[in-house]
Amino acid sequence: MGGMVRVPENPEALLPLDLPEGEPWGYAFAQALLRAPWAFRALKPTPGLLDLIRWDLDRLHRELEARRRTWPLGALGLRPPHPAEEDLLQALLRRDPEGVVEALRAHGPWPFALYRAFRFDGEVHPLRALRLPRRDELVGYEAQREALEANARRFLSGKPALHTLLYGARGTGKSTAAKSLLHLPGARMVEVEKGALPRLGALLEQLASLPHRYLLFLDDLSLDPEDEAFHHLKALLEGSLEGPPENVLLLATSNRRHLVRRLGENPLPGEAPEAWDALQDTLALSERFGLVLTFPPLDKALYLKAVAHHLGRSLTPEEEGRALRFALERGFSGRVARQFAQTLL
Repeated sequence: MGGMVRVPENPEALLPLDLPEGEPWGYAFAQALLRAPWAFRALKPTPGLLDLIRWDLDRLHRELEARRRTWPLGALGLRPPHPAEEDLLQALLRRDPEGVVEALRAHGPWPFALYRAFRFDGEVHPLRALRLPRRDELVGYEAQREALEANARRFLSGKPALHTLLYGARGTGKSTAAKSLLHLPGARMVEVEKGALPRLGALLEQLASLPHRYLLFLDDLSLDPEDEAFHHLKALLEGSLEGPPENVLLLATSNRRHLVRRLGENPLPGEAPEAWDALQDTLALSERFGLVLTFPPLDKALYLKAVAHHLGRSLTPEEEGRALRFALERGFSGRVARQFAQTLL
């Protein structure tokens, strides 16, 4: 029995791994335990599973010692070891299956144990190098940002919080505000691609078993009432018996006009039944977000203030004129302000 956990066979197999500073073989084997086929099952172990983990640990301990003797290597990584890597390495050295279970319960399996942000396209991909916006990047939306952060802090502290919809014109900073939540202590985020919405249930089943809390980010939400994914999301937002797990908070952005495509003009109930039904579906979806924050376009004064904010200085009269001409066809928005400021840097 055993042999289920796959470990690097030679030094070349270590090179693609994201290893911490220190002797690489031990941390590579610790990461292998995070990826074990039984890692999620170990969050609620049975006696038979503990036996399987014990057999794997005995085998891996022998193989680790053999790798270290055959290929004694110095550090291959630069970052500090993650507590999950430390805990699992110690459990492996002790050949302690209960220690493995305790570490997985505390940190979760791979990749959730080692990273804070992920992309879901049907499979979960960790985002190793985050480029987060500055928390002070948005100008003119301070009240929206404060409300968004206050709700997220409640969620991260274990208190009741509201699923959130940010809507408004393009370029007003909705996505920037959402992503800036990763600055909050303990924040973790999974960005869901539109094509992966039909597989959202499988992701939520995984997240529900983990020890952390997750912001589930759906950017530029634009769905059709005839689309199966639309009804899946609608049911998920408290419209089904199951609903989202307690450790998941939905966060969506939308250009309000495109929350549902092909609506046309607002219909009257008796004049266009199909269009009226589509409108009611739209409202039913948006109303399931308990917190709705609006991001209206900037006015001229706020636009110029945003340009100056990105530059870190006041604008000259000549620069103000250029900034206004730059926005003539693009509109007043935070994105346009940042783009113009970049032309002056």
